[in-house]
Amino acid sequence: MLIFSVFALSSCSRDDDPSDNDFFAGTYRGTLTYDDGTTSITKENGSVFVTKIGSATKYNFRFSDGIPDINGIEFQKEGDNTMVMLGSTATSYIRIDNKDLKIFYSNNGKTWTANANR
Repeated sequence: MLIFSVFALSSCSRDDDPSDNDFFAGTYRGTLTYDDGTTSITKENGSVFVTKIGSATKYNFRFSDGIPDINGIEFQKEGDNTMVMLGSTATSYIRIDNKDLKIFYSNNGKTWTANANR
């Protein structure tokens, strides 16, 4: 199982659609920000490594440049190729498809943003 997981994670292409795969791993690059009230980070050329393992609809987001990760976010499919965070609002959302990642997420006084693509 571990060998299969490593193979699946390393074999995702840029055209893989996160909404259609049980296993998904992709790196999105672009502008990232993070603020927790005491620490503020802005990176114009940052990256977010997105993973989904298994048929569950939960995703993990691993940020570059010392930005804390966001893990276990549950999504629902919207349209043919887009996944949207459950409980999205105008002030907190994560939206992902095979080419774009948009994040404006606040939790416990911390805020993450990403405008990235692959």
